[in-house]
Amino acid sequence: MNLDEVITGVVLAGGKARRMGGADKGLLELDGKPLWRHVADALAPQLATVVISANRHLDIYQASGLKVIPDSIADFPGPLAGMLSVFQQVAGDWFLFCPCDNPCIPHNLVDRLAAQRHGAPVVWVHDGERDHPTIALINRAVEPQLTAYLQAGERRVMIFMRQVGGHAVDFSDCKEAFVNVNTPEELAQWQKRP
Repeated sequence: MNLDEVITGVVLAGGKARRMGGADKGLLELDGKPLWRHVADALAPQLATVVISANRHLDIYQASGLKVIPDSIADFPGPLAGMLSVFQQVAGDWFLFCPCDNPCIPHNLVDRLAAQRHGAPVVWVHDGERDHPTIALINRAVEPQLTAYLQAGERRVMIFMRQVGGHAVDFSDCKEAFVNVNTPEELAQWQKRP
């Protein structure tokens, strides 16, 4: 992949946030700003454009000035539906997806994923212990397979990523960058860090 190619960053902010009591996780504050803003700010120096994929509180996200992509499938169908909506509504071939609850992504995330692509249409982060398939560099070429996968009622991200020939990229040297905020207790722990 030519690193000069345009890659669009996408903050995934459309989850149900069951472990957060249904609160819109992207709008929860950490260090005085919403979680989604931490991710967008980390992606902005790495990419030409950043958009937000969301399915509620669209007006609040739109007030940021960033383009907001609503889910084209109703009822919180998961991150793959958000990805499909982005493919349907945003021009470009490459997209870097990152969930709104990963406030400390590395400054070289895009370069590292792109450098390890080796011709694959999808690469995602592996922190040395677990996969993070929603932190992924994905080519639009997978859109037809993604459409069929979702129409078949499938929602499992890892299975889809492997089906289209993707692979993980090792980020075990910065595992702590991929700790996410899933519960009120985890958010409280983040608030206490130095």
